[in-house]
Amino acid sequence: MPEPGSKEYAMLEAGQEEADKVFIRTITSQFQTILGISLIEILSKHASDEVYLGERDEPERWTSDARAIEAFKRFGSRLLEIEDRIVKMNNDPAFKNRTGPVKMPYMLLYPNTSDADGTKGVGLTAMGIPNSISI
Repeated sequence: MPEPGSKEYAMLEAGQEEADKVFIRTITSQFQTILGISLIEILSKHASDEVYLGERDEPERWTSDARAIEAFKRFGSRLLEIEDRIVKMNNDPAFKNRTGPVKMPYMLLYPNTSDADGTKGVGLTAMGIPNSISI
């Protein structure tokens, strides 16, 4: 957006024809837009072997410390409570952005992608909390 006092800002105030020229100059080129969207998509995908928060890929080899195992189980239970809360909020008609005509429930921080629809979340799922981040 042009800053007040700049040449482009004056052109915006000059009228529609000049404003159109400023707009065309300020939008990103098609190539840059496609490149940016592609990069975001690649960095946002979940791998087929993704390990999500509260999961271990080899739980039996993780630790033999009973206190750590118990704490991990408590953490997993808390994640299940959070999942239930997200599901309830997604079904609450007070949240029109989740239950309105688009029917787009909030799933970004839904902890367990494998039980959301019965399949392991691979690709662009828009849900799940990986143990590590890719961006």
